[in-house]
Amino acid sequence: MFRMLRKEAKISYSQCGEDLIVAFLFQTMGIDKPTYIDIGANHPFALNNSALFYQNGSRGINIEPDPELFKLLQKHRSDDINLNIGIAHEKGVKDFYVMSSPTMSTFSMEESEMLKKETSISVSRVIRIKTDTLPNVLNDYADGIFPDFLSLDVEGFEELIVESIDFKYNFPKVICIETLTYTENNTEKKEQHMINMILDKGYMMFADTYINSIFVRTDLWKHRNRSNTV
Repeated sequence: MFRMLRKEAKISYSQCGEDLIVAFLFQTMGIDKPTYIDIGANHPFALNNSALFYQNGSRGINIEPDPELFKLLQKHRSDDINLNIGIAHEKGVKDFYVMSSPTMSTFSMEESEMLKKETSISVSRVIRIKTDTLPNVLNDYADGIFPDFLSLDVEGFEELIVESIDFKYNFPKVICIETLTYTENNTEKKEQHMINMILDKGYMMFADTYINSIFVRTDLWKHRNRSNTV
């Protein structure tokens, strides 16, 4: 029995196994090497939702505003398109708050102030980082076509990015998005408004790991080939 368990073991780079769930969705839909756009990619492997796909031969776009983390992406994910920018309403330059816990860094001054006030996380430095719109990025680096998988973790800017997607004509097949507020006193809450926004755009929630929610296009899932399910 022990040998069987070792044989069936699977590697996950995500925080709570989200990449394995997403991989199951694509496998079931018959997509062997899904493309991806990882907005707020952070580290190239640690707590990363697209690293598993990269190692399995998929390629995509990683967007990471933190210059130090971007250098790691350039080094370890060199076959991807790596962009040291943030996604915003318009092309420009914005203040980026690099937090003492890098996974919590944000373009939102309100988010940084809340973290300073309510948690042990502080602002390490504020730097100016270029921004661009999501449609511009897709036009410049993906021939205007939305990749199969969207991973989104941008600490306060998720709604802005979701609102910029053309869900009628150009959209991801699968979305993984952080839907839990961060606290250190066990008073975290689910971002139900964000969940409802995506559900209203033609998606169903396939899984929720408490920290992240995983959505798949309802029409695509209903018409999946069941013979692909192992």
